[in-house]
Amino acid sequence: MTDLKEGTNVDAPGNSPVLQFGTVVFATDFSWASQNAGSYASAFSMHFASRLVVAHGFLLTQAALEVEVEKPLSSQLRIDLYRELTAAARALQAGYGKPEGILLDGGPRKSIAALAHRRSPALVVMGTHGGGAIDRFILGSTAEGVLRHCTQPALTVGPKVRPLAADQLHIRRILYASDCTVEAARGAVIAVEFAKSFSAELDVLNVTRSSEGTSPESLPRIQESFHKAVESLSPETVRQVSEQKIFVSVGQPITTILKHIDERQIDLLILGLKRSRHLGLHSETSDAFSIIAKAKCPVLTVAADSPSPPS
Repeated sequence: MTDLKEGTNVDAPGNSPVLQFGTVVFATDFSWASQNAGSYASAFSMHFASRLVVAHGFLLTQAALEVEVEKPLSSQLRIDLYRELTAAARALQAGYGKPEGILLDGGPRKSIAALAHRRSPALVVMGTHGGGAIDRFILGSTAEGVLRHCTQPALTVGPKVRPLAADQLHIRRILYASDCTVEAARGAVIAVEFAKSFSAELDVLNVTRSSEGTSPESLPRIQESFHKAVESLSPETVRQVSEQKIFVSVGQPITTILKHIDERQIDLLILGLKRSRHLGLHSETSDAFSIIAKAKCPVLTVAADSPSPPS
């Protein structure tokens, strides 16, 4: 564990020459929803031989703020949170070194994303509550907010994902869902590398909304533009994507993706997340979170664009 202030980054070796995460950042709010996410964070840290950072972003109450302003002391709130953070970190295993606990001043939406950017290349892992209106509000104010600011790949563990037992990270089949836009290209590269890293089978689902006037006959032309975008990032990935099991669908992305997850027993869903239109996942990422809340597997989102890191 580090002091109450953020520690420094030390790069760690990964077990893939291409796909490397020096740090896995586990964002926790100490709720039940975070427990399963913590197990996944530990497992991915072990798989990639990465450092594991357990992070919690918080805002001081007025009383705590007055204590820290008037005296050079930590408030009781900070002390209590740090104690809880220490316990959460000690309960997990890291793939490189010991788990590190970091308290972040400020709301988690920007502070977690900023920490991941500083620790780049990093993988963010977090849990969600999902479900009803109250939970949806909590979801929108935390995990969804992190994704809207995060430039690093983020794994979100929804409420329907089975608890992960120790040493039981088995990813045998990965689904990469794409609408074949150029914004989806970065996600394709990550999907291929994840499949190679886990020796997993990769499904590629090309799904476009019927409301956009797209017909199955027009998909080859759309796919050609998509392949050119992928090739600009990684020429080798184009060949590897074309060799995978390709599924084509015109309809509602949420329904189609969830059905594919169930029918093909998918262990990991990968989405390229464009803050404007990819798969209709707009800036509020509401559609993405509808999938996350209902999916029986974790969802890895990959930012298609790279906005300025949050301050």
